[in-house]
Amino acid sequence: MKKTLILGATTNPTRYAYEAARRFIEESIDFVPVGIKKGEVFGKKIINDKTIIEGIDTITLYIGPAKQTEWEEYILSTKPNRIIFNPGTENTSLAQKAKKAGIAPIFACTLVMLSVGNY
Repeated sequence: MKKTLILGATTNPTRYAYEAARRFIEESIDFVPVGIKKGEVFGKKIINDKTIIEGIDTITLYIGPAKQTEWEEYILSTKPNRIIFNPGTENTSLAQKAKKAGIAPIFACTLVMLSVGNY
């Protein structure tokens, strides 16, 4: 099973990153929550540092472009197959760097992709 890294994970149930985690649980999609928030999401501890996680297929972004700069090296070093730029996270500079690194940038909504079955 392919693993997804949620960058910008949160324990706040009103946030889209939390909803994505809930949907991953429902769809039996393995995920790793990473971000600055402390706590757990559906029994998984949010990782608060830039430890490289092996075997990540997808990074789904829930942090805006201004905050992405400090995570850029981590994102690219993780070497996912694709990065999903959810609405509000669009960053053409990072997308170009990802593409050069052989990572597919996808400008879409993870929740919509899950809803229509093309995640």
